[in-house]
Amino acid sequence: MKSKLRKIALALAVMLLVPIFAACGGGDSGGKKGAPIELTIYTQVSNVPGELVGWGAEVLLEKFNVKVNIINDGTDGTFQTRMAGGFLGDIVIFGSDGDEFQDAAEFGFLLDWEEDDLVKDYEYISQYFAHAMEKNRNITAKRDEDGNITQPGKIHGFGHNVAGSSQETAAFYYYPHLRYDLYQKLGFPVIETLEDFIPVLADMVAMEPVSDIGTKTYAVSSFNDWDGDMVMMVKSTAALYGWEEFHFGLYDTKTRTWEDCLKRDGWYIRCLKFYNTLNQMGLFDPDSQTQKYNGMHEKYLNGAAMFNIFEWIASAFNTDEHKEAGKVMAPVVAQDQINLADGLSVFGKNIVWTIGSNTQYPELCMEIINWFCSPEGTLTNEYGPRGLTWDFDEDGESYLTELGIQCQLDKENTIITYGDWTGTYKYGEFQHNNRTWAKDAVNPDSPKGQTFNYEYWDSTILNRVVTPIEQDWRDWTGFTQPDDWFVSMGKKTVAIATKYSKSKRSRELETIWKQVQNAIKENSWKAIEAKTDEEFNEYVDTMIEKAYLYGFEQCREWIEGEVEKRKKAEDEILSMG
Repeated sequence: MKSKLRKIALALAVMLLVPIFAACGGGDSGGKKGAPIELTIYTQVSNVPGELVGWGAEVLLEKFNVKVNIINDGTDGTFQTRMAGGFLGDIVIFGSDGDEFQDAAEFGFLLDWEEDDLVKDYEYISQYFAHAMEKNRNITAKRDEDGNITQPGKIHGFGHNVAGSSQETAAFYYYPHLRYDLYQKLGFPVIETLEDFIPVLADMVAMEPVSDIGTKTYAVSSFNDWDGDMVMMVKSTAALYGWEEFHFGLYDTKTRTWEDCLKRDGWYIRCLKFYNTLNQMGLFDPDSQTQKYNGMHEKYLNGAAMFNIFEWIASAFNTDEHKEAGKVMAPVVAQDQINLADGLSVFGKNIVWTIGSNTQYPELCMEIINWFCSPEGTLTNEYGPRGLTWDFDEDGESYLTELGIQCQLDKENTIITYGDWTGTYKYGEFQHNNRTWAKDAVNPDSPKGQTFNYEYWDSTILNRVVTPIEQDWRDWTGFTQPDDWFVSMGKKTVAIATKYSKSKRSRELETIWKQVQNAIKENSWKAIEAKTDEEFNEYVDTMIEKAYLYGFEQCREWIEGEVEKRKKAEDEILSMG
């Protein structure tokens, strides 16, 4: 195996010679003059490949004289194909700092940001993202058997969602939204635990059996393109009780313990059964296993589903038309919930900004990333072109214009014109699908210490027009913001943000991992769609049996080591106070 790996490394090194030497002859001093420079952004987290068009493209052309082509992981093997071709991209965004990032770093495909002190020339990255870059360095460090660093790694970038302080936390985005107007008509039935949502949702579908466009309504619609080690909607539902996905299982952020997803009385199978019960009652969208995010999103937009655990999905229903008609999706929590909130981290998270080592324009790429790290770039990434959809007031605080507010409330339908482009706000976004600062991080340039999240700006709260149905929800809860309501009821637990990064798995374990992963996901979907309890149990049994047959015990052993590394990283943060 070692011989084979050496041959692979040698082959990759040879392929790298031509593009690296070609890059040596070029600079990027012409980035602001003459014909636009064409850059490739390879991003593993984008849903929209091709030439970047829209207001985002116009901003980049105006500020940096660049045109961008987006490459995404639309098909299996894209990363391997680009590695074999010798060019990942000019700017490269990895979906995680795991195996593929580590492979790219090991084989020389990523720029060393400290070479010739390059990164020191970029003030926002240097000033605010130093801890995040050190985390990135440690990922590629060489270690002995005890985990001690024997050779420092190199800085190839940093992970997304950086905060200025480890004491900051993100706003909730896991919480149950349902059709509050129908819940109101039902007389506010008490929901004590997760399963108590089921009869309430059944009554809602009976009250409104047809969507805005005449299709059948369901309690829940889901999708499959965000599934990872487990089915996304299932594992995420456990977050309503403080559990966070962690490899083939869930990590209890309250007790800091881990349980595997095959545990028969565990949370993954409990949530699996929740959706299966809905399915047996005809309340789970049968397209869920095959449709993608956009198909699911369209159904919520048109009122074809009544419940979701993600704020940004449920809020698709909350158009002006719906709210003015007295219809809204809003949070309604079970009495025993303990909602998960993400702690923010100075180390960032795991969607990594990097630059390809053989780009002809390293300084230009760094300049663009540095701009995205600035408050102006961050706000533009989130809310659109400055001066059109947002700006700074006389006190230096950011605010959304009337058009900007409309864009955030209805991205799919709000038309904007910027530069030579006219179209919907959403279609015109940057499409690389990554942040630098966390949305709930404090803006370092804000005089009052406001975050980048417009929902909590003074200007937003003071100027928001509230419809009668939204006011009714406020009167019922006694709060204007869901987060304040949850905290008041003691329903918050925090996933401590650390510099933990997944260790690289051996190739042998990676092969086992893929087989186990497929067995879990395939049989999870079959279990959801089972027509009887007996059939559900059969698919759960099959999932467990196949997972163990393929080598789940070896995966568990590796995961248990990762749990200890995570807890050690949490201890480090807790010791910081």
